[in-house]
Amino acid sequence: MPIYAYRCDECGFAKDVLQKISDPVLTVCLSCGKPSFKKQLTAAGFQLKGTGWYATDFRGGTAPTTAIPTGPADNAKPALAADSAPAAAPAPAPAATAPKAD
Repeated sequence: MPIYAYRCDECGFAKDVLQKISDPVLTVCLSCGKPSFKKQLTAAGFQLKGTGWYATDFRGGTAPTTAIPTGPADNAKPALAADSAPAAAPAPAPAATAPKAD
């Protein structure tokens, strides 16, 4: 059952009311008794549970595991390990130490 927010235009009394969708709209204020009780427009509160598109795309989680190949790079041949490995840089020679002068 939805919760509807009501507010009186006369006295400012506000109340959240649990009602069925088929229930009639309240018009008489529960505080002052005047017929100025009106339903307010509020943001809907709901929670998405389970697995679905929102769990992977909008919750900041991991990216989907299935990817659709696009572009010419997908048809390219993979490079061999020897061709793609960077050349190792020679290790620096240890610095020579000069004898201390006393």
